[in-house]
Amino acid sequence: MRKYSPIFLILAVVTGLIGFTGLSFSGIEVVRVLFLIFADLLVISLLAKLIFPAEKFKLQRVKTK
Repeated sequence: MRKYSPIFLILAVVTGLIGFTGLSFSGIEVVRVLFLIFADLLVISLLAKLIFPAEKFKLQRVKTK
């Protein structure tokens, strides 16, 4: 989910420009809903980047008998 942030940003900008620039056609409601979905996914993916950094965890070997 974290690596999809640029894709969600591009999709949110494109659907925002189409949906909120005053165009009038039959599917404008769908475009506006898609904008809200992509904007929410963008915020979630950016928060995931902040909360869960991409650092690799060091694995420790467990000694067995």
